Amino acid sequence: MKNIAGLMRQATEMQKKMEEMQAALEATTHEGVAGAGMVVLTLNGKGEMKGVRIDPKLADPGDMEMLQDLVLAAHADARRKMEVAAAAEMQKVTGGLNLPPGMKLPF
Repeated sequence: MKNIAGLMRQATEMQKKMEEMQAALEATTHEGVAGAGMVVLTLNGKGEMKGVRIDPKLADPGDMEMLQDLVLAAHADARRKMEVAAAAEMQKVTGGLNLPPGMKLPF
């Protein structure tokens, strides 16, 4: 029974650490950049877009398709950075425990 109690305590501690990690990640921001800095997009730790800066030179009506592509590219860049940061934090919380592919905590 000692082992079960110990496992339950460890699970509770891990859950608390995960909640703290999620709160810390939500407070972070990640910038995605495209077009050599002509489009900069900011996401929070949840992946919500919080800001976008577009170089005024890109506002040419003839280049709107390129502008749209750059915004999408900047969003993808910021999203990748956010996911890398989240994975690094998760690694800290789980103590290097390798979870099976597709398994994400919390359950």
